[in-house]
Amino acid sequence: MYQPPHFREERPEVLHALMRAHPLATLVTLADGRLDANHIPMLLDAERGPQGTLLAHIARANDLARRHDPDTEVLVIFQGVEGYITPSWYETKRETGKVVPTWNYITVHVHGRLRILDDPAWLRAQITALTNTHEASRSLPWHVDDAPEAFLQAQIKGIVGLEIEITSLEGKWKVSQNRPEADREGVHAGLSERGDLAMAELVKRASEG
Repeated sequence: MYQPPHFREERPEVLHALMRAHPLATLVTLADGRLDANHIPMLLDAERGPQGTLLAHIARANDLARRHDPDTEVLVIFQGVEGYITPSWYETKRETGKVVPTWNYITVHVHGRLRILDDPAWLRAQITALTNTHEASRSLPWHVDDAPEAFLQAQIKGIVGLEIEITSLEGKWKVSQNRPEADREGVHAGLSERGDLAMAELVKRASEG
């Protein structure tokens, strides 16, 4: 990914936080000379492997389960908040007019080695962990064991597991930090007025260093 130094984010805890907050990732693979992309909710186990491991599952009928070359690295993209930035928010527009629109965004790119797993116990643990993670905030969370056992076993037969040991992490935080202070203040005010509060907060934090 194109990565100017002022947009680079390297702190593991920051990258991991985005991956957990936006778990629906795009998995890009290469097989038979063709790129393919799948959109898959991922779990991060930061303690497994030198840089962590991603855990997921896909339908057994997905071609990825059969066509992936285990010797070829995969790319996993986690996309955070994003938004259009109008030059009308810049003080520089009023001073010189030499401004153009842009797009702010935060993203994490993960490279790693993919393994396909066909182990019912592993799959049950993965879907349980994934479900518990996303049901935790509900007052009456649904649990995997709420479903009939025979039904669960049949569902598990229809999926395979993915385990991606992370070999590199790359983060890009493009949040107006390359603009003068007055422009950043204008962007923060404009985003706040538009209701893009998450991006407004990121611009504010970048301004504070």
